[in-house]
Amino acid sequence: MKVAIVHDWLVVSGGAEKVLKNIIECFPKADVFSIVDFLEDRDCVKGKPVNTSFIQKMPFARKRYRAYLPLMPIAIEQLDLSAYDLVISSSHAVAKGVLTGPNQIHISYVHSPIRYAWDLQHQYLRESHLNKGVKSIMARALLHYIRGWDSRSANGVDHLLANSHFIARRIKKAYQRDATVIYPPVDLDNMVMCTQKENFYVTASRMVPYKRIDLIVRAFSQTPERRLVVIGDGPEMKRIKATAGPNVTILGHQPLEVLVDHLRRARAFVFAAEEDFGISVVEAQACGTPVIAFGRGGALESVIGLPLEQPTGVFFGEQTAESLLEAVTRFERNASLFDPVNCRQNAERFSTENFKTALTDFIDARLLRSSIEQLRPYLVRERTAEERHLASMPS
Repeated sequence: MKVAIVHDWLVVSGGAEKVLKNIIECFPKADVFSIVDFLEDRDCVKGKPVNTSFIQKMPFARKRYRAYLPLMPIAIEQLDLSAYDLVISSSHAVAKGVLTGPNQIHISYVHSPIRYAWDLQHQYLRESHLNKGVKSIMARALLHYIRGWDSRSANGVDHLLANSHFIARRIKKAYQRDATVIYPPVDLDNMVMCTQKENFYVTASRMVPYKRIDLIVRAFSQTPERRLVVIGDGPEMKRIKATAGPNVTILGHQPLEVLVDHLRRARAFVFAAEEDFGISVVEAQACGTPVIAFGRGGALESVIGLPLEQPTGVFFGEQTAESLLEAVTRFERNASLFDPVNCRQNAERFSTENFKTALTDFIDARLLRSSIEQLRPYLVRERTAEERHLASMPS
């Protein structure tokens, strides 16, 4: 059986690329396809060559690949996958739009329907300063076109997988399709539990608007008695640094070992985004560190919040400094209820081994069902011929 694995674009290694790596490890002989491939670190593709689209050779594609979004639906449809029996797409944008035939099985692991084209369109336009003027009209028209294509392309997928129940609901809303939830893999081997906590809080993320690092920094800057460490870099760095109080330390981008060291020693990990799943939330718990998280999105599925038994975190209801600080105070009042061992045990639900087992079991079951369906007409004809022969024999 020939297997193709399709990813949106390969530019930096993030959460979606960690999923891709694990899919490739399940199917090590598969061929890999992507709109563009500019990866320097080849670990997430296991050193494999990647088949790319015509956008790979377009001017300035390395740094401005997102500018070719209007061409991406056409580009993904030009990838020739006709020689493959099984197609697995890892999609948060256009990968699931590859063309497959009736004798092929296409299973798509959807990180999310295209966020900025669906329910987050208005937020995206505001944050990109595209909510007024001629450019706004053009952007809205483009997103309308992308939304229509995205919905139609979902019809070409045989089986949809979602990385959380939150995303399964978004898939249902956008595509009117049910999706099976398989939580993404989290590499727990590097996350070693620590039971001795120090008196500081930590957050770690790429500094982009929807991650709301600005909210966390602003809230902690209002309470100088609490210390906050921020790890990460991005386009919001300069603005966030300007609002940080003396009790907030911004380290910028750090290697994995520095991140893990802070996750292990921190009193709690703070998370303010409405995330599809949120791998960093699980990584913190794997280090034995409880989480203070915004109570929307995937965090509701990966954190056991107060007042449940054996809690691993606290939720706050609004993306405001006041709501966040109230949750921090509630966490501090109930500090004795948060056991690092419980945090670790909860995180182990999301191990890479569990992901690989769930994915391969799902695919095996669908392949078996597909084989039976393809053989059914022949089995029916054989049975009918036999019955005819028996009927012609003398009684």
